Amino acid sequence: MSQNEIEIKSPDEVKSYPATMKVYTRTGDKGTSALFTGERRSKDDAVFEALGATDELSSTLGLAVAHLENQGEKTEVLVKRLEIIQCLLQDVGSNVATPLGSKSQAKVKRTRFDKDAHHSANLETWIDEMSPDLPVHRSFILPSGGLAASTLHVARTVCRRAERSLVPLLDDIDAETFTFVNRLSDFLFVAARWTAMVHGATEKIYVHQQGRVTEFDK
Repeated sequence: MSQNEIEIKSPDEVKSYPATMKVYTRTGDKGTSALFTGERRSKDDAVFEALGATDELSSTLGLAVAHLENQGEKTEVLVKRLEIIQCLLQDVGSNVATPLGSKSQAKVKRTRFDKDAHHSANLETWIDEMSPDLPVHRSFILPSGGLAASTLHVARTVCRRAERSLVPLLDDIDAETFTFVNRLSDFLFVAARWTAMVHGATEKIYVHQQGRVTEFDK
């Protein structure tokens, strides 16, 4: 396994420590929170908006995984990929929480994200693997295709919001961080469609209020 590969582990597989840290700290009771560098900012700062969006995205992916587990060998491959993405979103959060101009360049170096664009390239490979067998549609597809597929569509929309939340921070994060989140929304769209196909579910298409079906080439 290369240093770029991620192997998902259960809590039983890693060393555990006594639960000495309390969940609550009271340090945020006045409306501020700390970056990884120790700098405190208002909780409505753009950094925390972005961190909240990526956290919500990971949570939504966790819900998608719950709907996909034990659904067959094909979907197990997707489950493993989604869990890898959840880990990578933690790394995205670390990068966001450590502005490039911070005084602690050791922490900036520690939270460098995907410097060789390996993870974005992986997403593109996974997209290319799933795409060829998908039904061809000439109309807009509504979020549909069953519970798991629809949850992946929700994750896609949350991912787009996470991407928008990163725009004000482009000078403070690694370029590869933004590229990864941008590519991830494309992956989630294809993954949602692929899941619907594997489950034999019907995707629904957009019909105009006057009853006509809009086709891309007309």
